[in-house]
Amino acid sequence: MKILHYIHLHFILLFVITAFLCTLVLIQITRNKKKPKLLTQEKYQSTMPGKMSEIKNSDSTIFNIWPYVNQLKTTKIISHKIKERDLIHKVYRDSTEEYEHILLSTEKENNFVVIVADKKKKKIMGYYLNQQGEYNLVA
Repeated sequence: MKILHYIHLHFILLFVITAFLCTLVLIQITRNKKKPKLLTQEKYQSTMPGKMSEIKNSDSTIFNIWPYVNQLKTTKIISHKIKERDLIHKVYRDSTEEYEHILLSTEKENNFVVIVADKKKKKIMGYYLNQQGEYNLVA
């Protein structure tokens, strides 16, 4: 009877340790989720080597920005209150056609979250908080 009691305690202890380790792994995974990258002003300015021109047809952009937009919403950089159809304010492309800037509307007027996409690498570099809403446009 005593041996059976120790065997049960052994399995209960093994279960508790395994559950604890699984909990630690899950916590570590949730902490290490990829977060959107905030670009410095220098890095952001380097993506505008010349004048920026507005792209009238925002469907011509080659990037699927919606997973990145969802990350921005999850981290509360963009409000969930803004509807997706109203989210994209304008899209700009630099004169070398290397970078695209996708301006996302915020709740404040003339404040935008700018997603910077590298067309050559075909990936999103990060985001920048543009508070002036001004661009050096081609006339």
